[in-house]
Amino acid sequence: MKALVIQSGFGLDHLAFEERPGPVPGVNQVLVRVRAASLNYRDLLIAKGIYNPKLKMPRVLGSDGAGEVVAVGEGVTKFAPGDRVAGCFMQGWVSGPISDAAAKSTLGGDLDGVLAEQVVLREEGLVSIPDSLTFEEAATLPCAAVTAWNALTGAGCGPGKTVLLQGTGGVSIFALQFAKALGARVLIISGSDEKLTRAFAMGAAAGTNYRTNPAWDKWVRELTDGVGVDIVIEVGGAGTLDNSVKAVRIGGHVALIGVLSGVGTFNPISVLMKAVRLQGVFVGSRTMFEDMNRLITGESIKPVIDRVFPFADTPAAFHHLESGAHFGKVVVKM
Repeated sequence: MKALVIQSGFGLDHLAFEERPGPVPGVNQVLVRVRAASLNYRDLLIAKGIYNPKLKMPRVLGSDGAGEVVAVGEGVTKFAPGDRVAGCFMQGWVSGPISDAAAKSTLGGDLDGVLAEQVVLREEGLVSIPDSLTFEEAATLPCAAVTAWNALTGAGCGPGKTVLLQGTGGVSIFALQFAKALGARVLIISGSDEKLTRAFAMGAAAGTNYRTNPAWDKWVRELTDGVGVDIVIEVGGAGTLDNSVKAVRIGGHVALIGVLSGVGTFNPISVLMKAVRLQGVFVGSRTMFEDMNRLITGESIKPVIDRVFPFADTPAAFHHLESGAHFGKVVVKM
């Protein structure tokens, strides 16, 4: 069985394919033949040693995958051979608030990931995938989609709300689709006019290029009669957080998800003065995943895939993700 691992050192030049014995499911475990996987910015940070400099190597990368059940271990009752499934990002987070134990059960980080021909996952860490989706589409869901869903529903997204999105990567595009399905108005910023045009075609009400309009928080307030948006999906991190807090209304919600803009300084006085709710979002539980899948099925939502790479070209997929040229998700097909 082939698996893609990071071994002997950090950096994309240390990605390597490794032959491993076929895994065997134990008690309450399920053997899955992986049909497709998708990449997240987190995978890139892990490979570069930025996410966890103490990562144990070799480590199979990848948190997001979909496939079919091959065999089940003793005690498994929810799944059977032939079932179409996806793994949960955190194998130990079933429902309720996140716990320390759940946060230490991440695929492709704490545990070996899904960039392998076969994987063994916990029964509690699997969900059935919507019949309407291909394996490639379903593989985009576990991290980016669930994160967007958790951020929006946790912020009370719905009719009458206005949401600001940053960029057109996986989380932001899922947030655009979900926010529209929930009845919200969506504003978006991007560094590409071409990508903004594509976002408009998907239902974004307005957008601006943050490269030519770095004071985009003022643009947001102009479009909201000086009030600000109800919700910001913050994927930039410290470098954009100040603008986000300026763009959100008094008592609004900023869902802090990513660190794409790198490190920076942030003065929290504006959070205090505007009574802003600033919440970190670390993906979500299996229950959230299942709730999201019901919306995907009911609203006939199709994940946006930028490009599909064959498994043998997974290193090239990482380089494509690193380039930032993608719109939506980068997928690997087994």
